[in-house]
Amino acid sequence: MLQENFTLLIELLGTVAFAMSGSFAAMQKRLDPFGVLIIAFITSVGGGTVRDLLLDVPVFWMHNMLMCSVIFVTSIISMVFKSLEKKFKVTLFIFDSFGLGLFTIVGIQKGLSADLHPLICLTLGTITGCFGGIIRDILLNRIPLIFRKEIYATACIIGGSAFLLLVKYSSFKYVIVQVFTILLIVAIRTLAVKYHWQMPKFYDAEQNGEM
Repeated sequence: MLQENFTLLIELLGTVAFAMSGSFAAMQKRLDPFGVLIIAFITSVGGGTVRDLLLDVPVFWMHNMLMCSVIFVTSIISMVFKSLEKKFKVTLFIFDSFGLGLFTIVGIQKGLSADLHPLICLTLGTITGCFGGIIRDILLNRIPLIFRKEIYATACIIGGSAFLLLVKYSSFKYVIVQVFTILLIVAIRTLAVKYHWQMPKFYDAEQNGEM
């Protein structure tokens, strides 16, 4: 019961985090309230929707009005909070990082529940964590974070791998493993930005990328 309640809490917190992330990203682009709500919704449910379609199961938010209500309320709070919060970039980064960690765990657990191979579970976790942000950035006419120089999907993969290994080979309580993994993903994202960690590139800085 404790594990199920904590898993639900993780999903709710992830929804709140990504709704905040989407709202602040939309407000950076000066969208109207309806636009902010749409971007917040897509950021929150985009990854989970792709995951559920791949798993061929009912899309989670279509049968759970709680999630839709949480996104709506969070968006409203974000728009009210806008008048007090001026550092959009920092706020966006914080909520996006926590959303990434929280939803990565949710995606992996969905895969484990379906008795899929660990590598497939890891892929589902990365999709759940990243795809909402990808769709958000495309709609806002930005290059998605996952395709930029920042460590993003890599954080999901490292954290998700640690989660799978700890669940299988350690004696730690499941809840502790969940919390550790979320914090690990957030820490990797934070350190990567602070110390400018980047994935290796296969072109020179002078090249413009055209063939």
